[in-house]
Amino acid sequence: MSEDTETADDQQLAVVVAKPRSQVAIESLQAEGLYDDTRSITEWTADSVAVPVTAPPQETQFREVVRQVGKRRLRTLDDHLRERGWTDAEIDAAPSSWAVLGSVVLVDIGDSPRPTEVGDALLALHGEAETVLARHGISGEHREPSVEVIAGDGDTETVHTEHGTRYAMDLAEVMFSPGNKAERARMGDTVDPDERILDMFAGIGYFTLPMARAGAQVTAVERNPTAFRFLVENVMLNDVDERVHPYRADCREVVPGFASEGRADRVVMGYYEASAPRAEDSRAPPDASHEYLDSALDALAPGGVLHMHEATPDALVFDRPIERLEAAAAKADRDVEVLDTRRVKEYSEGVAHVVVDARVQ
Repeated sequence: MSEDTETADDQQLAVVVAKPRSQVAIESLQAEGLYDDTRSITEWTADSVAVPVTAPPQETQFREVVRQVGKRRLRTLDDHLRERGWTDAEIDAAPSSWAVLGSVVLVDIGDSPRPTEVGDALLALHGEAETVLARHGISGEHREPSVEVIAGDGDTETVHTEHGTRYAMDLAEVMFSPGNKAERARMGDTVDPDERILDMFAGIGYFTLPMARAGAQVTAVERNPTAFRFLVENVMLNDVDERVHPYRADCREVVPGFASEGRADRVVMGYYEASAPRAEDSRAPPDASHEYLDSALDALAPGGVLHMHEATPDALVFDRPIERLEAAAAKADRDVEVLDTRRVKEYSEGVAHVVVDARVQ
């Protein structure tokens, strides 16, 4: 066999898609059952990638179907690091989880040796990605992320698609928690068309967008100027500008005017701020979100539903957020019926991100 001759097994199909659409295309191909995850995604041109498939797709949009030499995928980060000469002990210290958000890989690098090599390995593992960011936490009143580029071209702006909702963001300037994915999708499934909703801490549209795409009318409030800019962009990107009413303000300033026009069927309180509880009082507030409960209740119609997020020490889940909600409701002479409680993810060691859903009469 000559060097130019390739077997049928070597010649395998791929579809060429624009790099910015690669994540959308992969999700669509997975839904069609055609994505071949045994082969690597490879760069095709400067602005496109070749995504391996088992057959030409019928529903997924693509530029062309091509044949390429089928390079078998190294299936795990461990595989890639081992190929780079890492020892088992070094691999044990490597990250165990990360998230691909559009063209960016977001990873907690921890105590891993040689972060740049980890970043290069993640780019090799995820051919659709162009930048790897190590995240080092979130701080400040606007919950701004601290990140570091460890591999790739360094572009931190991306568009991430999740359950059909598109989120434009700059991961060096605004936070995006991959662990909240199920909660974002759940909110889109929970609302009814034409519900009147107040999202008190909208961010870039985490919950606003899936609710608006489900047909709800959402007043979205965000005071961080960068997050607000992406909120407005995302409203347009998802074609929900007729159903979302964005305000750059403190939500407490918006509530009086909002309530005067009609109170909400649903209020979302997605903000929380956590720190360790003070030793002298295990129930001392490690977050400030509960301080907005009076405004949330002012905005909520009798019989409406409140979704309250909180970062709670494990020992106080779910007692503390429920007690806070009941105390605020009692002060407003209102009754609370807890509908559901959920642990969304581990916020930090010994602290859980939880949600309480409650109907308030």
